[in-house]
Amino acid sequence: MLVIAHRGASAERPENTLPAFERAIELGADFVELDVHADSAGRLVVTHGRPRPRGDYPTLEEALALMRGRIGVMIELKTPGRYRRHDVVARTVRLMSTDDVLVCFQRAPLEQARSLRRGLKTVQHVGYGVSIRAAARGAWAAGFANGRVTRRGVATALQLGLVPLVYTVNDEDRMRELAEAGVAGLFTDRPERALRLFPEHRP
Repeated sequence: MLVIAHRGASAERPENTLPAFERAIELGADFVELDVHADSAGRLVVTHGRPRPRGDYPTLEEALALMRGRIGVMIELKTPGRYRRHDVVARTVRLMSTDDVLVCFQRAPLEQARSLRRGLKTVQHVGYGVSIRAAARGAWAAGFANGRVTRRGVATALQLGLVPLVYTVNDEDRMRELAEAGVAGLFTDRPERALRLFPEHRP
């Protein structure tokens, strides 16, 4: 079971901050997931919501410098089409290491990213206007919302060669249920719970 610290260890530290990422490393999560927007100056900044003027956000460069070689990183591009003039996809790909993973709800940015770097691992979120069969074309994994994932969806992902991931799961009983259904990774605000539940399934 891959344990993905959603916006860092965000139940213990403020989400999408360097302390949250550091805490996820301390706990031993497999990945940190973080969200990226472009601010008004074109900087790639780590925040879930659209950047506000004078907001204090870590830059993507700062976040990756903290984590490189210490933990895997899943970078979620938030509405990258909104920032097309800032070339967000290409700039993000250039900053990524070979082990980093790119995540998005929209297909086009992931397709662009894969065209820029062969072998780049991508996670296509499915179920919100994107079919899993469409996602299978080139993606490494399919991301399912916790409230919408089904056993049939997980089975289909596996049949198509996709790694089934689910976001965001904080309840331990639900974690067990999803593991029994064949889910291979969990985005969670509470990585310590998943790490405690699945010590024998560490990759």
